[in-house]
Amino acid sequence: MLKPPVRIGKLNAAALVGELRLLHEEAEDPDLHRMPEDDEIFGALTYLEAHANVLKKAHARRKAAITRVLLWQYIREQADIHQSKAIDAAREAKAEWTQLAPALAVNTASAAYNKALRLRAAALPHSPHTEPAIRRTPEAVLEAQRLAAARLGSERRAQQEAARRHRLLAPVASRLLQHRAGLDDGQDITYWLDEIEAVLPSCDTPTQLVSLSTYVKAVIREIAKAERGGLRSALRTEEASLAYAAAVELVTRT
Repeated sequence: MLKPPVRIGKLNAAALVGELRLLHEEAEDPDLHRMPEDDEIFGALTYLEAHANVLKKAHARRKAAITRVLLWQYIREQADIHQSKAIDAAREAKAEWTQLAPALAVNTASAAYNKALRLRAAALPHSPHTEPAIRRTPEAVLEAQRLAAARLGSERRAQQEAARRHRLLAPVASRLLQHRAGLDDGQDITYWLDEIEAVLPSCDTPTQLVSLSTYVKAVIREIAKAERGGLRSALRTEEASLAYAAAVELVTRT
């Protein structure tokens, strides 16, 4: 129970059942019409187990048996996840741990609680490439839940901050576009204004917002560079000058 579990994870179980069905077809299984559909995995596996003797070739028996082992393991993992969801539903419906104990095949309320925590480890989101596997102990599951809640809170705060910045940045970016005819039509300024125009209508995610902010800063930078050049003003109208000033103020403030 202290070792991190190795899991099969996602699997196209119906496709594997279909491969087993094909083996039985090739073996001319006379009862194959009684086999459940490929997506009825439990029923299909019990049929295939009961009719395994129709496979006469050793390689077919071996392949079928190994695939059944894989599918039973997959069902076991899925059962943990769905049983955990059922426990949560029962608790939401005010079921006591003493009522859940018989359904969980344990004798006490505390044992039911601990088993529910261990099962919940299977239902917690987990990326094997970025985090260690969740150890199936009550303490480890509670810690994993705490970390998952912290990540969710961080993501929610990031979304709220992105929405706040969008409310401030979008009008400023729109104003630059509205008065772009009054801005210097040099290649660099035009390029960054085109980028703003492309991203602004669909600026919904934090990544898109970062892009929009980058493009606005680039316009400011190129205008300032042109102004320092001194050959001619990059701001040819009062409206363009005000739009530029508003963008500078926002970027400086945030």
